[in-house]
Amino acid sequence: MKLKHNINPILLQFINFVILVYTFITWIPWYIFSGSRQAIAKAKQVKAKPVNNKPGAAYRSVNSLHCLASVLYPGCDTLDKVFKYAKTKFKDKKLLGTREILKEEDEIQPSGKVFKKVILGKYTWLSYEDVYIKAVNFGNGLAVLGQQPKTNIAIFCETRAEWMIAAQACFMCNYQLVTLYATLGGPAIVHGLNETEVTTIITSKELMQTKLKEIVSQVPLLRHIITVDGKPTTWSEFPKGVIVHTMASVQAMGAKCCVSVEPARPVPSDIAVIMYTSGSTGVPKGVMISHCNIIAGITGMAERIPNLGEKDIYIGYLPLAHVLELSAELVCLSHGCRIGYSSPQTLADQSSKIKKGSKGDVTTLKPTLMAAVPEIMDRIYKNVMNKVNEMTTFQRNLFILAYNYKMEQISKGYTTPLCDSLIFRKVRMLLGGKIRILLCGGAPLSAATQRFMNICFCCPVGQGYGLTESSGAGTIMEVWDYTTGRVGAPLVCCEIKLMNWEEGGYYNTDKPYPRGEILIGGPNVTVGYYKNEVRTKTDFSVDENGQRWLHTGDIGEFHQDGCLKIIDRKKDLVKLQAGEYVSLGKVEAALKSLPLVDNICAYASSFHSYVIGFVVPNQKELAELARKKGFKGTWEEICNSPEMEKEVLKVLAEAAMAANLEKFEIPVKIRLSPDPWTPETGLVTDAFKLKRKELTAYYQMDIDRLYGKNVK
Repeated sequence: MKLKHNINPILLQFINFVILVYTFITWIPWYIFSGSRQAIAKAKQVKAKPVNNKPGAAYRSVNSLHCLASVLYPGCDTLDKVFKYAKTKFKDKKLLGTREILKEEDEIQPSGKVFKKVILGKYTWLSYEDVYIKAVNFGNGLAVLGQQPKTNIAIFCETRAEWMIAAQACFMCNYQLVTLYATLGGPAIVHGLNETEVTTIITSKELMQTKLKEIVSQVPLLRHIITVDGKPTTWSEFPKGVIVHTMASVQAMGAKCCVSVEPARPVPSDIAVIMYTSGSTGVPKGVMISHCNIIAGITGMAERIPNLGEKDIYIGYLPLAHVLELSAELVCLSHGCRIGYSSPQTLADQSSKIKKGSKGDVTTLKPTLMAAVPEIMDRIYKNVMNKVNEMTTFQRNLFILAYNYKMEQISKGYTTPLCDSLIFRKVRMLLGGKIRILLCGGAPLSAATQRFMNICFCCPVGQGYGLTESSGAGTIMEVWDYTTGRVGAPLVCCEIKLMNWEEGGYYNTDKPYPRGEILIGGPNVTVGYYKNEVRTKTDFSVDENGQRWLHTGDIGEFHQDGCLKIIDRKKDLVKLQAGEYVSLGKVEAALKSLPLVDNICAYASSFHSYVIGFVVPNQKELAELARKKGFKGTWEEICNSPEMEKEVLKVLAEAAMAANLEKFEIPVKIRLSPDPWTPETGLVTDAFKLKRKELTAYYQMDIDRLYGKNVK
């Protein structure tokens, strides 16, 4: 995992000698004053243990061996009570922040396309008290519109302060909040709205015009549309009986009326959220998550973040309809942290909507906490490495020496303050310069990317593991654990056991590490799927002690210190014609970190003897490879060239062999895709997980071609 340099061997020996002397001189004062000794000791400690000595016994955190945690604060067993507690404790402290738009303009690109660019101002903040009052008024206003306790209300909106205010209003009044991704396609939106029989939907002007307008006639029960950012200029096209309100007007209704929401307060077992998954394996499913499920989940997550409190600033930009973002923001809200809102298009100075020369959100906000999905971290990794490759020879070698030196020190548990301040400060500033913890979830993160983020951003990068069905909670790495490829020990709110999977050859009696399908049990495990009893019975079970278990479909192994590693997925395992089993996820993980690869989907069939793949190449890297090989043409011509497919395949094969893939696991043929896979294309989820069914349908003609079938 070390970076390669091209330094003269004699000069390199001298540099290594200087580094050795520097390390020796600074080690003693570091050991005495840094406080890292405790971190090294903690990193070596056992973090989770099995509850008994039987094979397949559940593992629990050493901090919850005798009793799983279920509440953050005594007596706060529903989400409305948690917020009321936080409002009382942090009354005048800043809570939700939004940047004002100073200027918006169209920028014509050389290709003729028009991109909308913005110049943004400072963050303006709402205090805990402000948010509480707005939520109370909004909840009362919804009651005026006829919303009843324990009935469904949908939110279909981008991540923003109004989303959280609406959610808190629903929690207070015991309305069941149905969440839908803003990037879902029309049929998926219609399915979610009709299945939950909502009469009211909360949305934004943009989504109302671009998505709801087309499908509103297919939702016969819909009566009220509430826009969070003012009424659209044109809204007369909507069917009769559908009334459009603004959030401000509904809050005004609530402020004037004398409706008391006290009788409608929820109990812990009441449903707080019906969260529709992004549908990576088909039609989105609505996961019913109770108040006590969410509270247990955020209790477990908060325990893994040391010194969480009023000094922390969290940047919210992932979809709030995703359990990772909702849980992270509720953790922050309950601990006095500030939450500044952003979007992937305005996150950094180089983001697509930020006008050149103006500041992105991280530069302005300077967050201390951030959550990310692997896709975003992979992009950061590749962008920084591209810039490193463009440096002068001296600068590049200096960066590589510092990188490799820090990697060695981190592996021993040591810190490198001089490298951090002199070499990596500029890279760290890409995320504002103040990040102290980066949490990654939603999909596996490659070891190369995780180590890169550790080194260059000078902070712990913790992988977490959880599902919507477990309220997002499962495991999170501890901040002093700098190992890669693992997801940490079980959180204090849950326990995890491994169940034998004979077909895949995984057993909880395996040596040296027990292996099997991951089952999560505890108060964070959700109620089941909305109106889908068959799937609920398949994915959930209850043991003799009344403990509820989620069967995740993921394969894991427990290490000796009680940390979990995800090693496979049942749905990703394909048996080839000759009988070998191929883990598609394993193949993708080995190849996705290549600079040449922006995204990859491996494909295999039991009717054939080899693996193929669909690759979204990095445009800059592929163009350079084409130039070296003397191939000229447009981007589409390069991607459609059999010659370039073979050249890329050579690079993939080398990387696959370096990653110790078996010969039968290495893709034999590939298709280069000129178009990226985004949630808008329907080929990946909002967390950028591959939608294999949709990808297979999209590339069916290519699959036939790559497997030698006649294509008409």
